[in-house]
Amino acid sequence: MTRKNIAILGGGNIGTSIAEGLIKTEFISPESITITRRKTHLLDYLAEKGLVVTNNNIEAVENSDIVILAVQPKQLSDILTEIRSILDPDRHILASVVTGVSIQEILQDLDKDISTFRVMPNTAIAIQQSMTCIATQNATELETQIIMDIFNKLGETAVIEEELMASSTVLGACGIAYSLRFIRAASQGGIEIGFDSDIAQLIAAQTVKGAASLLLENSNHPEEEIDKVTTPRGCTIAGLNEMEHQGFSSALIKGVITSFKRISNITD
Repeated sequence: MTRKNIAILGGGNIGTSIAEGLIKTEFISPESITITRRKTHLLDYLAEKGLVVTNNNIEAVENSDIVILAVQPKQLSDILTEIRSILDPDRHILASVVTGVSIQEILQDLDKDISTFRVMPNTAIAIQQSMTCIATQNATELETQIIMDIFNKLGETAVIEEELMASSTVLGACGIAYSLRFIRAASQGGIEIGFDSDIAQLIAAQTVKGAASLLLENSNHPEEEIDKVTTPRGCTIAGLNEMEHQGFSSALIKGVITSFKRISNITD
């Protein structure tokens, strides 16, 4: 990465997860990260690790090259007004993880043309396993690579068109809950067939982790891996067929579409 200093405006859950992840992966030295919060004492544990902790957003931006906006949506306009005069289009890159606020809305508040990214991670960012979607309207390839380098340290990234941000929220962020609900249901089934709850959850969770790893590491279609564990008249195909008879895939697809309609305010 060619730019060294990062300011994270907003020391809540996502802001601290980004900071801690970058330190854990040794992507950047702690003193190169400034993180802000009104109640700075809540970030004392980060200061002990060497990060710069302050409640001064202007100071944080002045000492940075990359500014990550990690505040609540209702706070964003005031923050942008506060830092607008010191943002330098020739120096700074903005990356917003604020839900539901477009790049155009950010640029309108700033009233200047500055390289801006909209970034959508999910809650697995807390353990550096996020699926993060990134969109931009006005950044260079080098600037895009800089932002990807940061968030690749916190999981996997994909560059998408901004118009797909609502879709990425459903599939990537809501998808965490969908996956956890599957694990919960599989665990309950495991209890029905004889396991205690702790072992059932461990088996279900590790199995899902393994299944995902097969796809990510081998780049195979799911059906290729399914075929490897289904045999004629076997228990796997019997279980899969029963799930499909009960609407398993259909229910999941309908759930994804329903979430998308809700986030997009689409009515039937």
